[in-house]
Amino acid sequence: MTQSSPGASFSYLVLPAGPADAEALAQVHVTAWRETYRGLLPDAFLARMSEVRTARRFRYELTRPGPHDVVLAALNPYGVFGYVAGGPSRHRVEGEAEINTLYILRAAQGRGVGRRLLTDAVRVLAAHGAQSLVISVLADNAPARGFYARLGGRADPPAQRAGPGGLVSEVDYRWADLGRLIG
Repeated sequence: MTQSSPGASFSYLVLPAGPADAEALAQVHVTAWRETYRGLLPDAFLARMSEVRTARRFRYELTRPGPHDVVLAALNPYGVFGYVAGGPSRHRVEGEAEINTLYILRAAQGRGVGRRLLTDAVRVLAAHGAQSLVISVLADNAPARGFYARLGGRADPPAQRAGPGGLVSEVDYRWADLGRLIG
C-alpha cells in the first residue's frame, strides 16, 4: 500500500471478508500489531507472530463463521489495509455484541476508515439483534482509547487479563445504545 499526500483523495471499499481473504487479513493483522503494540507488548511476542499461522486461523474462522459474526475488510487498489471482526459478546450478555478486532495499517489511519469499519460492523450486529456493544483495548493504547471515547464509548475501570507475555491491563469501552454509533 502506498501513502497518499495530505489532501489527496483516499478511495476505498468496505466488503465482507471470506476465506479467500485470509492471507491479506493476516498480513494486516501482523503488521498492525507490530506497528501498534511495539513498547506495549513484549518484543519477543511481536517478533514471533506469523502471517502463515494467522492466515490459517482466519481461513478456519471465515470458513465456519458463527450465525451472528461479521468480518469486514477495507481495500483499495493496492489491497486490504484494514479490517474489523465482531459477533456476540464473549461474556454472553444478552443483546450485547463485541468488536474483537479493528486494525488499520498506520499509513491509512486518520482518514475515517476506522469509524467506517466500526459503524458498518455495528449495523450488521444490530441487524442480528445486538442492542449494546463492548470493545476491549489495552489500557496503555492511548490512540485507540481516544478513538473509542470520541465515538461515545464509556470506559470501564482497567482490568487485568491474560494476554501475550502474561497479564495485560485492558479497558472495556461500552455503548449501551448502538444508535450512538450508527446514528
